[in-house]
Amino acid sequence: MALVLPRLTLPCLQLAEALAALTVASLDELAFLLGASDGERARGFAFTLQALMDCALVWSDGDGRLHLAAPLRNAWASPLGLDAPLGQLLAGSSSDELGRMLAKLGVKPAANRKAQRLAALVEQHGDPARVAALVAKAPTATRELLDRRARQAPERPGFVLFGTPQADAGPGEQWAVERGLLVRDRHRYGPARMPAEVALALRGSDWHAPFTPVPPEVRSVPVTGSDVEREAAAASMAFAAHAVSVLGVCAAAPPARLKAGGIGARELSRIGRAAQCDEIPVRLVLEAASAAGLLARDGDRVTATAAYDTWAGKEPADQFAVLLRAWWALPLAPGGSRDEDGKALPALAGAPPCEGCVQARHGLLAAASRLPAGEGAAASADLGALLVWLRPLADELPQDATPFATLVTEAELLGALALGAVSPLGAALLADDAEALADACRRLLPAASGTARFGSDLTAVVAGTPSAHLFELLDSVADREAAGAASVWRFSPGSVRRALDAGRTADALTTDLAAVAVEPLPQPLSYLIHDTARSHGRVRVVSAACVIHGQEPALLAELVAHRGLVHLGLRQLAPTVLISRTPADKTLAALRAAGYAPVAEEPDGSVRIERARRHRAASPVPPPRRPGGRTRAQRTDARTADVGTAVDLHALARRLRDAPQDLAKPDPYDGRPYASDTEEIIAETARNLSFTDARQLAHAVDEGRSITIEYVATSGSTTVRTLSRLELDAPYLHAWCHLRDDERMFTISRIHGVMPA
Repeated sequence: MALVLPRLTLPCLQLAEALAALTVASLDELAFLLGASDGERARGFAFTLQALMDCALVWSDGDGRLHLAAPLRNAWASPLGLDAPLGQLLAGSSSDELGRMLAKLGVKPAANRKAQRLAALVEQHGDPARVAALVAKAPTATRELLDRRARQAPERPGFVLFGTPQADAGPGEQWAVERGLLVRDRHRYGPARMPAEVALALRGSDWHAPFTPVPPEVRSVPVTGSDVEREAAAASMAFAAHAVSVLGVCAAAPPARLKAGGIGARELSRIGRAAQCDEIPVRLVLEAASAAGLLARDGDRVTATAAYDTWAGKEPADQFAVLLRAWWALPLAPGGSRDEDGKALPALAGAPPCEGCVQARHGLLAAASRLPAGEGAAASADLGALLVWLRPLADELPQDATPFATLVTEAELLGALALGAVSPLGAALLADDAEALADACRRLLPAASGTARFGSDLTAVVAGTPSAHLFELLDSVADREAAGAASVWRFSPGSVRRALDAGRTADALTTDLAAVAVEPLPQPLSYLIHDTARSHGRVRVVSAACVIHGQEPALLAELVAHRGLVHLGLRQLAPTVLISRTPADKTLAALRAAGYAPVAEEPDGSVRIERARRHRAASPVPPPRRPGGRTRAQRTDARTADVGTAVDLHALARRLRDAPQDLAKPDPYDGRPYASDTEEIIAETARNLSFTDARQLAHAVDEGRSITIEYVATSGSTTVRTLSRLELDAPYLHAWCHLRDDERMFTISRIHGVMPA
């Protein structure tokens, strides 16, 4: 069930929901409810019903009645906004209560036993005409109440606080309860419930359940296979170049992780500027590379792994195939950059697995493959609408202005979609054929380029994806200006100096660049390299703990050659100047111990005067005790009296002695420290909750109570939310969020506080 449900189309879910509302129905009853008795809707109804039967989700018994698989029925709390049928709601009623309802209706059952009375009542309200005639005789207040209740979803009992009975019903509701049009709990908890038969009858014969058997129309334009391949090749080449750039930046300067987890907006912006690509490609590369094992968390950083070094040495087609396969199986939406509040989300945040994201990705290519051969979608928004019909349970991103806009952008960036049609890359992904995918990548992506064209304007242009060696060489001596189908580097005095600082020489740089040049190196580039090399190192900077200088070169040369002063690390910069790796005070002491008489200088060049320091007490010595002072015993009694004034120690001892003995006993839960299994699960998962808060949260889950939590989102922001309808699925908590007025999933480890609602 869990495998087939996300793959059901919209009409399949609509038909299943209608059958769940009717519980058991004939073919004609179900078709009438969906408004599919004839025409194209009837053909769509037959096709949809057969699809559900092929999946063994619906079957027909010997009497021609249709039945729905029980697990699928539980997918809807109130299908079509209807409550349970009358027979189920009145199953707990007594025979006398049923008899009184029949008496109000003027119906006499075949027998006075409970089963016959219940059957007579179900038959009475199962006829829409009888229900309509009965309601027509009701008071005005009752008719308005029933009409309103028939068109709204039933209230769930979970919204009523446990132990709080419902207020007495008004005259209008009481009239309906006495005749079985509304059913109240026999313990008078929760609102009165309207049976499904009654609600359908009051909605009228012209009301039909939603049913969309025909997919939305996708406007298409003619495209040729060569055009699709050309567009896919350009997109894949650009993405492969971006991937090399982004991962190269991460390998050289690993991005820092946020305290809440993931790579924040500042680091993403830094990587994007260095790699010269937008945010979505950066996020896409990071998530795919992490899934492929090229990046891994290392303390407070995300660093490249040994697998990255192997990947970097492969051809662009093989590099791209690794990332494309990782994207196809990603259990998340890598392009999701904003949450439902519009706040930025970090990348690589370790979001919980999202099966709906995978289904959306697979469904998008399936939607595009439905187009006729030689046709492509004129607008990507049409593919999003078709995807909603094909995969109604797929997860959409809150940042999308049109359905699945970010997902369509991802597929186009990777070349899986091109000109609104499925490319050979997308077809190989849909077929789950690794060999076909590798062949398509090799056909669309050329081999890595090992040569560059150097221009007189001090630029180097590489067509296609540069090889790892060429990429490293040009990055070391020039600044990258553009990346994509063609990459451009520009040389400058600063970039050449950077290579010289790394230990390269002018001759070595010229030789290495000439080896990868298509034509001889231009004269301006050679002049730039050698001119920069001539001025390189004319001024040198050295680290020193202190400087020694004097007027006698022979004396300073003697200090350098002195074996007893080798540990100072002396080095002669000039005949009268030495530097030492040892701080000034220790250098002075060592020179004096060796028999020399150095002096120290102040920063302004004056001689430092050394005077012996005088040591003085930090505070004056207290005066001697004067005669007449209190003795040690008197002072002790006085201190005891002062304590006794604040706390009565004797009274405190009596209270501790008389306290109930069971207060000191451990919790009496079969020797376990937890009151329930729920509490134990939450206590093991909620790292940021105290024992009291964990117990309060577990109690709310077990008792169906509402609760207020302090929650830290993946973006790092802290919010206070009131939750109800709690369902524990460790390490997650599913609940109705009153702040968002929607169902939400919360990570228990991100809950930092629990309060009563």
